[in-house]
Amino acid sequence: MTAGRSPPFKRPESVLVVIFTTPGEVLVLRRADHVAFWQSVTGSLEWAETDRLATARREVWEETGIAADRGWRDWVVSHSYEIFPQWRHRYSPGTLHNTEHVFSLELPDRVDVTLHRAEHEEYEWLAWPLAVARVTSPSNRWALEILGRERGFLAP
Repeated sequence: MTAGRSPPFKRPESVLVVIFTTPGEVLVLRRADHVAFWQSVTGSLEWAETDRLATARREVWEETGIAADRGWRDWVVSHSYEIFPQWRHRYSPGTLHNTEHVFSLELPDRVDVTLHRAEHEEYEWLAWPLAVARVTSPSNRWALEILGRERGFLAP
């Protein structure tokens, strides 16, 4: 690799950020490249990044325009999942799994969202049970269920 150039493939390590309001609404985004896919904020770590929280903050800013200093939580939870076939071309040949680190961001109330149109076409603030039903990925659903029960927005 030439100095100063990024590798041509994505790093198979990412963040998942559940953004929610204190009253119990969850922000979900509809992907531009897979219109039936709804999710929380996600994004890959850049090859040089070592601070996962900084990555989470960067991804939230890039995808939603939200800049928050408070309300962040690093769950200190990571899991591996199989990369959907339609997105494997973004990774080096033979890469089938991604490691995802979970974060959340609590906001006092809804805020305006400015979508990065190349990534997402639509957003909604949903009540917790509706958000759980809407998201596509199992890891995103798991995070919403855990946090929703912990906060009392879902039945135990």
